[in-house]
Amino acid sequence: MRILGIDPGLRTLGWGVIDSHGSRLSHVANGQIKSQGADLGARLLSLYSQLDSVLQHYAPQTAAVEQTFVNKDGAGTLKLGQARGIAMLVPAQAGLTIGEYAPNRVKKTVVGVGHADKGQILHMVRLQLPGCEPAGPDAADALAIAICHAFYGGASRPELREVGT
Repeated sequence: MRILGIDPGLRTLGWGVIDSHGSRLSHVANGQIKSQGADLGARLLSLYSQLDSVLQHYAPQTAAVEQTFVNKDGAGTLKLGQARGIAMLVPAQAGLTIGEYAPNRVKKTVVGVGHADKGQILHMVRLQLPGCEPAGPDAADALAIAICHAFYGGASRPELREVGT
Protein backbone atom coordinates (compact mmCIF):
# COMPACT_ATOMS: atom_id res chain seq x y z
CA MET A 1 0.00 0.00 0.00
CA ARG A 2 1.28 3.46 -0.88
CA ILE A 3 0.80 5.99 1.93
CA LEU A 4 1.01 9.79 1.80
CA GLY A 5 1.88 11.35 5.17
CA ILE A 6 1.19 15.06 5.63
CA ASP A 7 2.48 17.41 8.32
CA PRO A 8 0.25 20.48 7.90
CA GLY A 9 1.68 23.97 8.13
CA LEU A 10 0.71 27.31 6.66
CA ARG A 11 4.28 28.37 5.82
CA THR A 12 5.73 24.90 5.24
CA LEU A 13 3.73 21.73 4.69
CA GLY A 14 5.75 18.52 4.93
CA TRP A 15 4.89 15.46 2.88
CA GLY A 16 6.26 11.95 2.65
CA VAL A 17 5.33 8.92 0.58
CA ILE A 18 6.14 5.37 1.65
CA ASP A 19 5.22 1.90 0.45
CA SER A 20 4.09 -0.64 3.02
CA HIS A 21 4.31 -4.36 2.25
CA GLY A 22 3.26 -6.16 5.42
CA SER A 23 5.79 -5.11 8.04
CA ARG A 24 8.30 -3.91 5.42
CA LEU A 25 8.40 -0.18 4.72
CA SER A 26 10.23 1.60 1.93
CA HIS A 27 10.76 5.26 1.18
CA VAL A 28 9.35 6.60 -2.08
CA ALA A 29 9.72 10.39 -1.82
CA ASN A 30 9.42 13.35 0.53
CA GLY A 31 9.52 17.12 0.47
CA GLN A 32 8.41 20.41 1.90
CA ILE A 33 5.87 22.67 0.25
CA LYS A 34 6.41 26.37 0.85
CA SER A 35 3.28 28.48 0.60
CA GLN A 36 3.42 31.46 -1.72
CA GLY A 37 1.30 34.58 -1.85
CA ALA A 38 0.71 37.88 -0.13
CA ASP A 39 -2.54 36.99 1.61
CA LEU A 40 -4.02 33.96 3.34
CA GLY A 41 -6.20 32.95 0.40
CA ALA A 42 -3.27 32.92 -2.02
CA ARG A 43 -1.13 30.94 0.43
CA LEU A 44 -3.85 28.32 0.91
CA LEU A 45 -4.34 28.04 -2.86
CA SER A 46 -0.58 27.59 -3.24
CA LEU A 47 -0.58 24.75 -0.70
CA TYR A 48 -3.56 23.16 -2.43
CA SER A 49 -2.00 23.27 -5.91
CA GLN A 50 1.39 21.95 -4.81
CA LEU A 51 -0.06 19.15 -2.65
CA ASP A 52 -2.39 18.14 -5.47
CA SER A 53 0.65 17.85 -7.77
CA VAL A 54 2.37 15.57 -5.24
CA LEU A 55 -0.74 13.40 -5.00
CA GLN A 56 -1.10 13.17 -8.78
CA HIS A 57 2.57 12.29 -9.26
CA TYR A 58 2.92 9.60 -6.56
CA ALA A 59 -0.65 8.16 -6.64
CA PRO A 60 -0.98 7.10 -2.98
CA GLN A 61 -3.74 4.68 -1.96
CA THR A 62 -4.32 6.24 1.46
CA ALA A 63 -3.23 9.29 3.41
CA ALA A 64 -2.50 10.30 6.99
CA VAL A 65 -2.52 13.77 8.54
CA GLU A 66 -1.29 14.96 11.90
CA GLN A 67 -4.03 16.31 14.16
CA THR A 68 -3.85 19.94 15.19
CA PHE A 69 -2.82 20.67 18.73
CA VAL A 70 -4.13 23.82 20.38
CA ASN A 71 -1.36 26.15 21.46
CA LYS A 72 -1.37 29.45 23.34
CA ASP A 73 -1.86 31.54 20.20
CA GLY A 74 -5.49 31.17 19.11
CA ALA A 75 -4.93 32.98 15.81
CA GLY A 76 -1.97 30.73 15.00
CA THR A 77 -4.01 27.62 15.82
CA LEU A 78 -6.81 28.82 13.53
CA LYS A 79 -4.39 29.42 10.64
CA LEU A 80 -2.84 25.98 11.17
CA GLY A 81 -6.35 24.54 11.09
CA GLN A 82 -6.94 26.16 7.71
CA ALA A 83 -3.74 24.59 6.34
CA ARG A 84 -4.85 21.29 7.84
CA GLY A 85 -8.12 21.68 5.95
CA ILE A 86 -6.14 21.80 2.71
CA ALA A 87 -4.17 18.73 3.84
CA MET A 88 -7.47 16.89 4.35
CA LEU A 89 -9.23 18.23 1.24
CA VAL A 90 -6.68 17.19 -1.39
CA PRO A 91 -6.63 13.45 -0.54
CA ALA A 92 -10.39 13.45 0.15
CA GLN A 93 -11.04 14.84 -3.35
CA ALA A 94 -9.02 11.93 -4.73
CA GLY A 95 -11.25 9.48 -2.83
CA LEU A 96 -8.59 8.42 -0.33
CA THR A 97 -9.28 7.38 3.24
CA ILE A 98 -7.47 9.66 5.66
CA GLY A 99 -6.04 8.57 8.99
CA GLU A 100 -5.55 11.22 11.64
CA TYR A 101 -3.01 10.89 14.41
CA ALA A 102 -2.17 12.95 17.46
CA PRO A 103 1.44 14.19 17.55
CA ASN A 104 2.18 12.13 20.68
CA ARG A 105 0.88 8.93 19.03
CA VAL A 106 3.13 9.51 16.01
CA LYS A 107 6.17 10.10 18.24
CA LYS A 108 5.43 7.09 20.42
CA THR A 109 4.98 4.86 17.37
CA VAL A 110 8.16 5.96 15.59
CA VAL A 111 10.51 6.80 18.48
CA GLY A 112 9.00 4.89 21.41
CA VAL A 113 8.21 7.94 23.55
CA GLY A 114 5.41 10.48 23.15
CA HIS A 115 7.53 13.56 23.76
CA ALA A 116 10.39 12.96 21.32
CA ASP A 117 12.16 15.93 19.77
CA LYS A 118 12.69 16.63 16.06
CA GLY A 119 16.20 15.14 16.11
CA GLN A 120 14.95 11.85 17.53
CA ILE A 121 12.18 11.67 14.93
CA LEU A 122 14.66 12.31 12.11
CA HIS A 123 17.02 9.61 13.44
CA MET A 124 14.27 6.98 13.72
CA VAL A 125 12.78 7.81 10.31
CA ARG A 126 16.23 7.25 8.77
CA LEU A 127 16.53 3.91 10.61
CA GLN A 128 13.09 2.69 9.58
CA LEU A 129 13.43 3.88 5.97
CA PRO A 130 17.00 2.99 4.91
CA GLY A 131 18.46 5.36 2.33
CA CYS A 132 15.91 8.06 3.13
CA GLU A 133 17.15 11.62 3.48
CA PRO A 134 14.26 13.88 4.55
CA ALA A 135 14.14 17.29 2.89
CA GLY A 136 13.77 18.94 6.30
CA PRO A 137 12.09 18.57 9.69
CA ASP A 138 8.56 18.92 8.29
CA ALA A 139 9.26 16.21 5.70
CA ALA A 140 10.67 13.93 8.44
CA ASP A 141 7.51 14.51 10.49
CA ALA A 142 5.35 13.67 7.45
CA LEU A 143 7.27 10.42 6.93
CA ALA A 144 6.76 9.61 10.63
CA ILE A 145 3.01 10.19 10.17
CA ALA A 146 3.01 7.79 7.20
CA ILE A 147 4.92 5.20 9.27
CA CYS A 148 2.36 5.56 12.05
CA HIS A 149 -0.44 5.02 9.54
CA ALA A 150 1.29 1.90 8.20
CA PHE A 151 1.63 0.56 11.74
CA TYR A 152 -1.95 1.20 12.83
CA GLY A 153 -3.57 0.37 9.49
CA GLY A 154 -5.68 3.51 9.65
CA ALA A 155 -7.56 2.68 6.47
CA SER A 156 -9.04 -0.40 8.11
CA ARG A 157 -9.56 1.13 11.58
CA PRO A 158 -12.30 3.78 11.37
CA GLU A 159 -11.80 4.91 14.96
CA LEU A 160 -8.45 6.40 13.91
CA ARG A 161 -9.91 8.79 11.35
CA GLU A 162 -12.69 11.32 11.13
CA VAL A 163 -15.60 10.30 9.00
CA GLY A 164 -17.59 12.90 7.10
CA THR A 165 -16.12 16.00 8.75
